[in-house]
Amino acid sequence: QVLLVESGGGLVQPGGSLRLSCAASLSLFNLYTMGWYRQAPGKQRELVAIITSGGNTNYADSVKGRFTMSRENAKHMVYLQMNNVKPEDTAVYYCNGRWGQSDLWGQGTQVTVSS
Repeated sequence: QVLLVESGGGLVQPGGSLRLSCAASLSLFNLYTMGWYRQAPGKQRELVAIITSGGNTNYADSVKGRFTMSRENAKHMVYLQMNNVKPEDTAVYYCNGRWGQSDLWGQGTQVTVSS
């Protein structure tokens, strides 16, 4: 069973915007800390942003001021609004959910920033 499903990836020009979504099939979704991670070719997976159950967010320095993470508990959704994207943002973006012993990952969505 796939519990986290990402969508919204694609090809975008530098300086453009993209919105990623993650649909979570989790019965206690509002308790989960949710995160967006990314992995570029040849690189390790890295944290992009997290949002706690209380709505507090933290961002990687490389995306601060450009990306915004949010959640809609009623819809079991999290989002990553990506503005002013750069070629170095090209990666597979993964949704992550953590609560207690649970550490769940989606299958990822490709984001390519290129002119």
